[in-house]
Amino acid sequence: MIADGETIAVGVSGGKDSIALLCALADLRRYYPKRFELHSVTLGMGFDGMDFSPVEKLCSELKVPYTLHRTDLGKMVIYDRKEKNPCSLCAKMRRGAIHDVVKGLGIGKVALAHHYDDAVETFLLSLVFEGRINCFQPVTYMDRSEVVQIRPLLYVGEGTIGRLIRDQGLPVVENTCPRNGVSKREEVKELLKTLSKTYPDLRTKIFGAMQRFPLEGWGTSSSMRRPPP
Repeated sequence: MIADGETIAVGVSGGKDSIALLCALADLRRYYPKRFELHSVTLGMGFDGMDFSPVEKLCSELKVPYTLHRTDLGKMVIYDRKEKNPCSLCAKMRRGAIHDVVKGLGIGKVALAHHYDDAVETFLLSLVFEGRINCFQPVTYMDRSEVVQIRPLLYVGEGTIGRLIRDQGLPVVENTCPRNGVSKREEVKELLKTLSKTYPDLRTKIFGAMQRFPLEGWGTSSSMRRPPP
């Protein structure tokens, strides 16, 4: 995922996942055999009450340059377009906007904070709501924007991320989007919780199935079969 001498933009929404990713990559710089630099990028979606100053302060402490790009994309999708299922469209527009910001900074690679549980949920979302077997790739080259996306947290579970945030006292920005916690993804998250009570290893089996199938971009090796810590 990381090449020697490159700069990686880190997409930081201010949520726990992206904050954990930022801190992990910042710490990785100290001992990773390939030298690399980071640049933190936040895309403001136009929702009131979101204060990103704690993120800026954290970036300063980590010695990572920080760029905050403010937009009205969130308001436009939810209030102007009045989409019945705005999350999918919002994600696409957000991805395009952050790619534009990253390219404007002269950076060709962006790290996203999707983790182990996100991958399992995305697989089920595609299966249940779209009738297809699909998931995002660990490394993705976006032809249109010519930006490479990487997802370094794919083997880290959501529970591990939550414990890291609590134990280290890291700042998290409250998401004031009116659709936060109300989405098809949340429905799938609850479905997985329910099924996991009867089938405790369900997530592990789904994640392994994506590798063994394999989905495009998902290879299998002895090191890739491990469940998240």
